[in-house]
Amino acid sequence: MALTAQQFEQFVSAGYVKLEQAFPREIGEQCREELWRATGYEPDDPSTWTQPFVRLEILATPPFRDAANTLLLHEAFDQLVGAGRWMPLTGLGTFPLRFPSPDAPADGGWHLEASFAGPQGEPRVNLRSRGRALLMLFLFSEVGPDDAPTLVRVGSHLDVPKVLEPAGDEGLPWIELCEQVVPLSAERPVERVTGSLGDVYLCHPFLVHSGSAHRGQTPRFMAQPPLRLIGDIDPFATNPSPVERAIREGLR
Repeated sequence: MALTAQQFEQFVSAGYVKLEQAFPREIGEQCREELWRATGYEPDDPSTWTQPFVRLEILATPPFRDAANTLLLHEAFDQLVGAGRWMPLTGLGTFPLRFPSPDAPADGGWHLEASFAGPQGEPRVNLRSRGRALLMLFLFSEVGPDDAPTLVRVGSHLDVPKVLEPAGDEGLPWIELCEQVVPLSAERPVERVTGSLGDVYLCHPFLVHSGSAHRGQTPRFMAQPPLRLIGDIDPFATNPSPVERAIREGLR
């Protein structure tokens, strides 16, 4: 299987697990070539890297579909979410691409991801994480400590359930939830999402995270797609998945 029992426990307690070489390097290199073309920048000419941050939307060409649908990833999705409870990815995105810069990241700030749209189209989150099974971070470049790694607050996903529980199935507006949860998780230890091309971090949908400044030399290429949920998460299930177990732990 893709994940060990120890990784299960890390996911429940820390809120994320790193799956090394989740997709082949040669596929990742093809994806990275497409990303460079989409930016209009030249890989070997830093003078063309005119903006420190470029966001690209979903890309669904064959290399991205292949990267998203390896046997290793599918096994991990089954283990963390449950077989038959997630939607296969038809592409990857969005892509927050970061280039070396002395400036603070334009979209920095601690937050968690929204998972569904409310009646007015506003982003919301509820206890059952309607629509979102996982936050995923696909690395398409080498990412060291200085290469704008995403920052995660270890265990912060456990601070979210008690805030969401009183709101019921309607949940809370995303901004309101962030305003409550970010201070609650401020004392949590921080880890950097580092690794190699082909690595994927599978994160609990409630994990609090942030962008960081790029102080290195190599552009940071990454995708952060959601894994979409079929049905609802049930924290009180008889045989809860690791995603459900973590929510239950946060309610204690």
